Amino acid sequence: MIRLFQIAVFSFLIFHLAGCNAPEESDTSWQNLKIGDLAPSHSGKRPGSHTLKTMNFNVYILEMPAEKVTALDDIWPMLHTGVLRFNDYNAFGSNSFSVGFGQRLMWNRVVDLLLGAGAKKAQTISLLLPPSRANDVNVTRLYGQQTVFYASTEGSMEGADIGPGKLVLRIKAEKIPGFRGVCGVNVLPVFTSPMRGLIPRSADGGKPGEFVFGSAGFGLRMGPGDFILLGPQEYSSNQITLGSLFFSKPKGSLFFNEAERKPPERKPAVRLFLLVCTGIND
Repeated sequence: MIRLFQIAVFSFLIFHLAGCNAPEESDTSWQNLKIGDLAPSHSGKRPGSHTLKTMNFNVYILEMPAEKVTALDDIWPMLHTGVLRFNDYNAFGSNSFSVGFGQRLMWNRVVDLLLGAGAKKAQTISLLLPPSRANDVNVTRLYGQQTVFYASTEGSMEGADIGPGKLVLRIKAEKIPGFRGVCGVNVLPVFTSPMRGLIPRSADGGKPGEFVFGSAGFGLRMGPGDFILLGPQEYSSNQITLGSLFFSKPKGSLFFNEAERKPPERKPAVRLFLLVCTGIND
């Protein structure tokens, strides 16, 4: 079962990317994911051809049983953090966010550990980002107003009265002058609402109807085959903090235990985000 995880599909996914303004949700099997087939998209480009300049990504939203969250302790040390530029390193951790950067050679090991912890693919979103354009990946929805607590860049715990609306992961890509096959990527949690007048403006800016959690944002450079894993430091079911809303799913999901041949069982879940650069059209 584990080895089936490494049988090819990325080459298929690259040709089914959606537009920047309307990401496509794919049903492609998480178990067939393979990163080794990725190659810079300009490698086979004909001289004089005209190609839309884009940076292409796949976002895999994964779920794993909350009882297995400590399995992440074996994954984080394998990944790099030195290439990451945090808006505020201390506030990022205080919000219970963790992130690590990896490349092709690490892929199979990371995947094996995630599968061993019972992780499953909940959603796949393909992004095709023109330079300086951002796209929002939906994380969870708030159906009413509530206070969400978060660690600010000022070093204090703050409360934001937000809702109804959506908590999203905003991903923005930029060309880097003088470099080919690499782009700058910025990742930021944002709350958006159609009820603009009810949402306070955050100190980190944002448009009317948005609350930007800049203290949990970060950036890095990525090329085809590079990936980042974004997840929690621990599981929390309280649903009143930024970290718990972002990564915890107390209502749970169905998980199969094929090794013990048991029927599917609903368990509280941890939400993970795997962002993979699939190509850059220079």
